[in-house]
Amino acid sequence: MENLLVLFAVVAALLSILFFIITFKAIRKKKVIPSTIRLLCALLCLALAALFGTISIAVQGYRALTHEEIAAEVRTEPLGAKSFMAYFKFPDGKEASYELAGDSLYVDAHILKWKPLVNILGLHTAYELDRVAGRYMDIKDERSSPRTAFSISQNKVLNMFTLRQRYVALSPLLDAEYGSAAFINLDKAAKFEIRVSTTGMLIRKIEP
Repeated sequence: MENLLVLFAVVAALLSILFFIITFKAIRKKKVIPSTIRLLCALLCLALAALFGTISIAVQGYRALTHEEIAAEVRTEPLGAKSFMAYFKFPDGKEASYELAGDSLYVDAHILKWKPLVNILGLHTAYELDRVAGRYMDIKDERSSPRTAFSISQNKVLNMFTLRQRYVALSPLLDAEYGSAAFINLDKAAKFEIRVSTTGMLIRKIEP
């Protein structure tokens, strides 16, 4: 996905340079109208290069989602009353562990759903896991007991989810940008799959 966007950005940048060169030649020959048209084409290509480059950087870390796929495998181990360890293994081989308080494992994600027109560029529904937390079954515990939450998203210079929330002008590109979450109650050591589909997240227990 990112490679295709980079290719579009490079092509647009090269076309922009080409049009600038042609524009300067037209200006030297004092051709006002042709030079104006070519200058507009150069600026348009430059704007497209900047757009494709920005989107390419902003969607880094997101995984294209065209079907239900495993976002992580989790193994949980109780530590005591209302506390447990969660050991994550991600598709890229990265592993992490978190000590969480609560009765349930909670995971959420950012979902980007692109307009059909943008799908032509290779951008499809994408997701990025955002955080993991412990969740209490009883609302009284949720209000008074210790809360634990950890970020599992990647640090990036630009984040498409944040940009879409900040700039309404991106609405023609993104059909929807929203969060999705799932949680599952824990009563003993177990293994789970965190799955994401185009409709949201779910957690499935891996039977031994």
